[in-house]
Amino acid sequence: MGARHEGIFPTFFLSGFECSTFRWKDGRRRDLVAETHHREHALEDYQLLHDLGIAVAREGIPWPLVDQGGGRYDFSPIEPMLEAMRRTRIRPVWDLFHYGYPDDADPFDDAFAARFADYCRACARHVSQHLDGPAWFTPINEITFFSFAGGEWGWVAPYGTTREGRERLRVALCKAAIAGVRALREVLPQARMVHVDPLIQVVAPPDRPDQQEAAAHETFVDAFLAWDILCGKEHPELGGAPEILDIVGANNYSFGQMEYREHGPHKALAPGSPGIEPLCTLLQRVWERYRRPMLIGETSGMGKGRPEWLRDVMNESMAAVNQGMDLHGICLFPGVDMPDWHTGQWLHNGICDLVPCEGGLSRVPHAPYVAELRRWQKELNRVTELDEDPFSDPVDLQDVVDAARRLRPAPDRDWA
Repeated sequence: MGARHEGIFPTFFLSGFECSTFRWKDGRRRDLVAETHHREHALEDYQLLHDLGIAVAREGIPWPLVDQGGGRYDFSPIEPMLEAMRRTRIRPVWDLFHYGYPDDADPFDDAFAARFADYCRACARHVSQHLDGPAWFTPINEITFFSFAGGEWGWVAPYGTTREGRERLRVALCKAAIAGVRALREVLPQARMVHVDPLIQVVAPPDRPDQQEAAAHETFVDAFLAWDILCGKEHPELGGAPEILDIVGANNYSFGQMEYREHGPHKALAPGSPGIEPLCTLLQRVWERYRRPMLIGETSGMGKGRPEWLRDVMNESMAAVNQGMDLHGICLFPGVDMPDWHTGQWLHNGICDLVPCEGGLSRVPHAPYVAELRRWQKELNRVTELDEDPFSDPVDLQDVVDAARRLRPAPDRDWA
């Protein structure tokens, strides 16, 4: 029997709930928790994860709704979630800035980082008074993607439309994230941080060899810049360090493999397109660069492809483990469906679909997806339902390493 390798989280599989609170390009504030009825169904949503053997969920504290200005905070928007967590013994990775900030805050103002740090302290104090057990936080979700959406594409506030705006926003967000980490640890010295950003692969169009350099820059430089700042590799004057970066959360979606476009979002590559790289390769790029504990921070397929997507992600992840990556978990995100930001149509990417019914939205588990999860829980010797105390027996990652060695999957470019 090999030496025990204790995991960071009590279960290898995690989940989470879409919690964006951005101000959309039409000027109105969105609250995706309200749009999915997650507050009204918090206990049901958490009971679902409990019954699936998932003890950790990414959950948001909505900064624009909680921050009342002048150092005053109203945490009532998360009370249903806190109660559900207490009753199910599931614990959160708290997202403190999930694509949304208060109306009277300016990311480019020198006071922005200090205001965010004060909010982080208040969050840490509040949740520690209401939940026991370990504390995990994602101070700012997907800094790189948010910098594009808010700094260059004009989708969300602050509505920037230039590459220079994107770069300024990313540095400002990194500065705030570093201040937030330090503030959280003032209150909770043992708190762990999960900094998530997308895995990407960008290739030039076949008829545009002149764009190969730009595509390579996005793949091998731009995709890593936020993490580089957080760990102190770039802009060291901002105070980044390896312990600030802490846990690297790599988000994996099919649309992360793209064909370069000079203006606007890149075009997602169709399955089987030239230039697609195996997920294992993308994970190894991150692992080799930072050598920090890793988590697949979000991943999901769409529609009927969800079980096949999970199968592919697991095989690729096991291949990466066989290459030495220290993988601590995989987050099946979201736990319940979410709407497309642009069209409002349901994406059918959750563990549960949302089906309109009298009085709201009913939760309907996607049975083939659940069956594939169950199969992998057994392969990895993981629990399929939480016991009374999920934290009494942390994940032995040696079970995951042993399963990877036994299965020996080969990386595969065809993730269709």
